[in-house]
Amino acid sequence: MNMHDLVRRLYPLCRSITGDGLRETLRIIGEHIPLEITEVPTGTEVLDWTIPREWNIRDAHIKGVVDFKDSNLHVVGYSVPVNATMTLEELRPHLHTLPDQPDLIPYRTSYYAETWGFCMSQNTLDAMGPGPYEVMIDSTLADGHLTYGEHVVRGRSSEEVLISCHVCHPSLANDNLAGVAVAVALAQRLKDPWYTYRFIFAPGTIGAITWLARNRARTDRIKHGLTLACAGDPGPVTYKRSRHGDAEIDQVFAYLLDRPLLDFSPYGYDERQYGSPGFNLPVGSLTRTPYGSYPEYHTSGDNPDFVRPEAMEDTLETLWSAVRILEGNRTYQNLSPYGEPQLGRRGLYGSLGGRSDTKQAQMAMLWVLNQSDGTNSLLDIAERSSLPFEALAEAAQALQEAGLVKEWVG
Repeated sequence: MNMHDLVRRLYPLCRSITGDGLRETLRIIGEHIPLEITEVPTGTEVLDWTIPREWNIRDAHIKGVVDFKDSNLHVVGYSVPVNATMTLEELRPHLHTLPDQPDLIPYRTSYYAETWGFCMSQNTLDAMGPGPYEVMIDSTLADGHLTYGEHVVRGRSSEEVLISCHVCHPSLANDNLAGVAVAVALAQRLKDPWYTYRFIFAPGTIGAITWLARNRARTDRIKHGLTLACAGDPGPVTYKRSRHGDAEIDQVFAYLLDRPLLDFSPYGYDERQYGSPGFNLPVGSLTRTPYGSYPEYHTSGDNPDFVRPEAMEDTLETLWSAVRILEGNRTYQNLSPYGEPQLGRRGLYGSLGGRSDTKQAQMAMLWVLNQSDGTNSLLDIAERSSLPFEALAEAAQALQEAGLVKEWVG
């Protein structure tokens, strides 16, 4: 699968927190990975929220000025139907622009207040005369469903790694579609993992809340997790810590990234839902440039040309490195802890002969032996020794096969 091609294919769809655009998005994702689709009816109580009415839109325009067919960002999300003739003065309270970015169309929504509006560039607004203008929004707001999709890669363990993407934004390529494409590529790459990996594709906020409400009894299986968004812009990979601050997933990204991590904040993506006090799940957030921190954020500038294939590939490889550490991170107990065991007579030194990294492999064995007291994981040892995690994992396997360490079950 080509990640950038998937972004381009999904980009034109008018997504929202409910509706046919969301369903079509999930259908297309389902062409690449199997999805279990869940539909939750309007009016269903989910924790402290209620599933809203379903919104669908067929067409909209301010005749001669803006047209929904040109960009679905032109209509405020969840706009109620309108068919009227209005002067600019009457229309003006319903128009949204970005005066500081006069060429761009903003993204605006009104999910929980019945209103309507149009978004346009400031340049377009400045060119409008007094009117009158024919104004039309052909939409429906009626009882229906909220829809989300799940893909599960079964592992040898029932403990889960959660990857969550929001799929509720319309034509915004980086802020949701790039993360979706990277998640799909990761799901395709996983083969016979240790953990079970659960991918959730749901509308932001209300979707995660709905999933949590419906899966409350089984959230204790989630041992690691992250939300994935803004995965294709030119900025560097950025990780925001979970509510725990020191969860294993936080430790993994602290080890992988050569830059400071962002501290947890109860604002952003759905890590704040998974990390709400009652659930307190160890879910961080992986992006490149964080939300709201690049000029194209929530504007028509966030288009497929803004998303870079090499940036998505870098995000995927960073995520894959994190998965490999999570999969291999174990804690061991030294079975010969009194003094250094003789490695030569067990053939361990001999097995290293001729390797270009002989010294590193020897040091990895010594570090694993010295630190394996049932309290230090391989990742702990990697941080302290400055040795590559992979070298320590390989050393631990060799020492276990030689009967010198065993996996600690505390």
